[in-house]
Amino acid sequence: MTLTMDKATTTGTRPRPFGLLRHSLALAGRSLTKTLRTPDQLIDVTLQPLMFLVIFVFLLGGAVSGSTGAYLQFLLPAMLVQVMMVAGMATGVNLNTDIDKGVFDRFRALPIGRSAPLVGSVLGDVIRYVVATASMLVFGTLLGFRVQTGFLSAVAACLLTMFFAFCVSWVFVLFGMIARSPGSVQGLSFLVIFPLTFGTSMIAPQGTMPGWLQVWLSVNPVEQVMDASRALMIGGPAGGPVLASLAWGIAILLVFAPLAVRAYRRRA
Repeated sequence: MTLTMDKATTTGTRPRPFGLLRHSLALAGRSLTKTLRTPDQLIDVTLQPLMFLVIFVFLLGGAVSGSTGAYLQFLLPAMLVQVMMVAGMATGVNLNTDIDKGVFDRFRALPIGRSAPLVGSVLGDVIRYVVATASMLVFGTLLGFRVQTGFLSAVAACLLTMFFAFCVSWVFVLFGMIARSPGSVQGLSFLVIFPLTFGTSMIAPQGTMPGWLQVWLSVNPVEQVMDASRALMIGGPAGGPVLASLAWGIAILLVFAPLAVRAYRRRA
């Protein structure tokens, strides 16, 4: 057994696909356990979004939509997309922290696929998307938000949002591999999140914005996801925004996942 393990770790033999999947899921369980034992890591996807939801609804609701109830219906489906993207940012930060502490050096000594720790960390952080979605919908319901399309449409909106956030998380994984510190990862990530999420119709309708900003909205992929989320939750044409969201997510995944894996192999 020892000889077999040494051979697998020293000769660089490629692991079998199912072996890589099994190892990745095992390390995803490690990431999940780590998150559950340190629940304070979920503050950015639970308490903070709820605080911003209350601030936006009760400060801007009357001015933008005429009432807080109507504004809540307008805001929550789009804000859910922003919360998902913030949740994905933590993936890059956690990976950078683990590499800096030498955790991945220990993984290299194990008879597992070289990419398993990276894939496992990304998969394990999916729990953040689930927690963020559940907390937003439960709290929004308490404030008065109501899905107006149907249960299956609402589930589709949540799954689409999670899928897009998962794809974008590979951008943050790349930042985690090239940045020198967790703080640098956060700085780079916010440079991406702010124009993509606030440069949308999340807070105000597109028609109220200047022409140059409307041009940005027309090419912003996050705007497509927000439009799809609104259509699936409160009604409206959903086909075009959903297809555009899927296309953008797949394109981002195909570009940034290989770059992130390559950067990971260089550093880890």
